[in-house]
Amino acid sequence: MKPIRIFTPQLEFVTEIDNYEALIFIRRWHRPGEFQLQINRHKQNANKLQKGNIIVLGKEPSKAGFIVDRQIGLDERGKVSEQWNITGHALSAAADWRITIPPVGQEHDSIIGPAETVMKHYIDAHFINPVDTGRKVGFMAIAPDQGRGSNMEWQSRLKSVAEELEKISLAAGLGWNIHPDFTQMKWVFEVYAGRDLTAGQTENPPVIFSTDLDAIKGQRYAESDIGYKNFAYVGGQGEGIERTIVEVGTATGAERREVFIDARDVEEVGALHVRGQQRLSELNRQALFEAEVLTYGPFVYGQDWDLGDIVTIQSKDWGVTLNTRIIEVKEIYEPSGFRLEAVFGNTWPTLTDRIKAELEQISAEVRR
Repeated sequence: MKPIRIFTPQLEFVTEIDNYEALIFIRRWHRPGEFQLQINRHKQNANKLQKGNIIVLGKEPSKAGFIVDRQIGLDERGKVSEQWNITGHALSAAADWRITIPPVGQEHDSIIGPAETVMKHYIDAHFINPVDTGRKVGFMAIAPDQGRGSNMEWQSRLKSVAEELEKISLAAGLGWNIHPDFTQMKWVFEVYAGRDLTAGQTENPPVIFSTDLDAIKGQRYAESDIGYKNFAYVGGQGEGIERTIVEVGTATGAERREVFIDARDVEEVGALHVRGQQRLSELNRQALFEAEVLTYGPFVYGQDWDLGDIVTIQSKDWGVTLNTRIIEVKEIYEPSGFRLEAVFGNTWPTLTDRIKAELEQISAEVRR
C-alpha cells in the first residue's frame, strides 16, 4: 500500500498512514480529479483524516487532494461501522472557489494570448492578485508562464474559474493541475502539455496499448455521432439584421452539420470564434476507449506513459486503431494489489453536462 502523507491546508506535516483498507485516486487532464479512501476507524492516525486536510500519495505532489467529506454509520444490526469512508477532490478543484469577476467598468474579464497565458491569467486575477483583497488566497502561486498552446481571445463573466479552465483546456489540448510545493509552502497552479507517443512519430519511443502486446485487458470501446455538429453560426450582440453573426467551421455539402450558438454575452468578434470552436469541440464525434492497464505490462506508468500523453490504442478483433490522448487515470490501491484503469479519447457527456450546456444557451439568450 502506498503511504499517504497528511498535511494542513498550509502544508504543515501532520502524519503518515500506510495501513488503510482501500484507496482510489482519479487523475484527470481537463478537469479536477478526486479520491476515495476507506480506513478502519481504530487504525493509528485515522483521526487525522479531517475535512480540509490534504493527502499526498507517497512523495508525488502531482497526486494531492483535500478532504471534503467523511462518513460513518450503523450496519444492518445497528452496530457502529468500523470504516470511515472519506472522499476528496484534487487540489485543482480549488479553482472552483472563485468566479470570474470583471474589472471595474468592464463587462467581461477579457484576455488575448496563448492558452497557457489565458489560463494563468484567470488564476492570477481571481486568486493571487485580485482587486478585492478579500478574494486573495495567500498560499496559492503560479508556475512561470511558458506561453504554450494556440493563441486565443477569451472573455468571461461570473463563471466558475474551474469551468473556464476546463473549457480552455479542451479547446487547446493542454492539461492543468494544482500541486503542493513544500519549498515555497504554496499551492502552485501549473499547465501541462502531454507527449506524442503514437506509433507514427519518431521523437519519442511509441506506446501502443493492445491486448496483443499484453498491455491492457477488460477493454470497452464506444463511438457515437449523436448530437454531432461541425459548423456553427455564432450570434453575438445586436438585434435583427444588426446582430453580429460569425461562421465557424469548414465542412461543406452533405458533410456539414450546422448549429446556432447564442453568444450574446460575448463582445469581441475574435471571442465569438473561440466560443464557436469550444462548443463544436463539445459537439464533436465521440470516441471513448476504456481499459484496465496491466501494471506489469510492457510500459511503465509514470515513465513510459502518463496522464495527458497521446498514445496509440489498438484492438485488432474490433478493427479499432486510435491515436488519442489519455484523459483520465484511476489508481486503485487494495490489499490484493495495485490496479490501473485509463480513459482514452473523450469523456462521455453525462446528463448533468448536457443540462448545463442547455442552460448556458438559455442564459445567453435571455441576457441583454
